[in-house]
Amino acid sequence: MPDLAKIDRRRILKAADRYLEQPPITITAFSSPRSAGGLHDYFSEGDYWWPDPKNPSGPYIRRDGMSNPDNFLAHRHALIRLSIQVPALSAAWVLTHDRRFARHAVSHLRAWFLDPGTLMHANLQYAQAIHGVTTGRGTGIIDTIHLVEVVRSIPVLEKARALSTPETRGLRKWFADYLDWMMTSKNGQEERDAKNNHGTCWLMQVSEFAAFTGNKELTGFYQKRFKEVIVPEQIAENGSFPRELSRTKPYGYCLFNLDAMSTVCQILSTPENNLFTYSLPDGRGFAKAMAFMFPFIADKKAWPYTHDVEYFAAWPVRQPSLLFAGIALSKPEYFAAWSKLNPDPTVEEIIRNYPIRQPLLWVPAGVQSWNKLETSSIRTSRKGADVISLAKNGRANRRLLAN
Repeated sequence: MPDLAKIDRRRILKAADRYLEQPPITITAFSSPRSAGGLHDYFSEGDYWWPDPKNPSGPYIRRDGMSNPDNFLAHRHALIRLSIQVPALSAAWVLTHDRRFARHAVSHLRAWFLDPGTLMHANLQYAQAIHGVTTGRGTGIIDTIHLVEVVRSIPVLEKARALSTPETRGLRKWFADYLDWMMTSKNGQEERDAKNNHGTCWLMQVSEFAAFTGNKELTGFYQKRFKEVIVPEQIAENGSFPRELSRTKPYGYCLFNLDAMSTVCQILSTPENNLFTYSLPDGRGFAKAMAFMFPFIADKKAWPYTHDVEYFAAWPVRQPSLLFAGIALSKPEYFAAWSKLNPDPTVEEIIRNYPIRQPLLWVPAGVQSWNKLETSSIRTSRKGADVISLAKNGRANRRLLAN
């Protein structure tokens, strides 16, 4: 097992010390006249949609792989800022037990999810809108991949005793509500059924949110979905991702999808149900996908497919798939490659597609890390009136699983 505390200590503490000086900033600090939502509604615009030269005032048209710099990005930037700072502060507490780090991380959580004046509503109804086409779409749900590691931080902050019992209940309620929206809304179901990295990222998010809210029934459904939907629909016989290879940024999208799959495996695997090693009768599974991509991570010059139209030179970075798979599949060469790569990219496009940045929150506590702590916290919450894992989810799950 790699000594991640030793490897990342200087990196984490340098960043966390800097973040102590930076106050929380939520989406309510920014607005766009193009949003159909209100002050507390997250809004973003489709990355690859542009004005039509033949009809400049009409509906936008798609240019795959080419990001429109005139899009409204302030909410996404605020969300990414949250996703960088809270996990770093939480990891700093793990290393030092200095309560300043935990308290400041919690100040961000209060602002985003609990404070009525600054919180974000628990839906992405207006994400990745397209001018003249739609006010929001399922594709936009991928924006909240940056909440996965934030949620992974919360049990750490509970252990630090930086959250009160009502605050913990409030956070579980927010994410239970968001999980319900992701499962029941038209946008959520469209994203669930996407047959590329969007479907994988939907599963990554709901898996972590269900684990945090104690929803074991949904966790079982997600394990089954990985085996019966994600693997057979996305992985080819040679281990490649055909739908990602067909894009204008095939290398970056393959890395991104591989990272999301590895994180799904890290969240959902148990000793009895190891998704890292699961394979179909023809051999297709995560391990085969990892084996396909690894040579091209170790030596990008060997990549035999089209180069990405943008940012090809900026990949790879310290992909979490290398670490998670290296440990789960006993592949020291994966870890060796991981240890040589950049953990803190500065290119915006790479940061956007690199949501797992603090491995100390995931390893060595391992798969479903902090599970005992979460169970204890849920038990404590049942002493109060709010029981998130509840009645609501029990009723909802039966409806959701039928979809």
